[in-house]
Amino acid sequence: MERRLRAGQAITPQEFDELSDEQLARLVPRAYRDDFPGKDGCADGFFYLHDGTAWSFYKGGFLDE
Repeated sequence: MERRLRAGQAITPQEFDELSDEQLARLVPRAYRDDFPGKDGCADGFFYLHDGTAWSFYKGGFLDE
């Protein structure tokens, strides 16, 4: 059974590899989805927002939190 993806949910590196861009975008809070560059633009499971902070899929939040 596939688990339901929700914004702010942390995932493993394996899950990151298996998910599509569309599925990953659902994990990003709506306020930051426009900044999501797609899976190929995420180094080590994170990407930078316009203000210089970084959103991490592995933490389900910001890298500096």
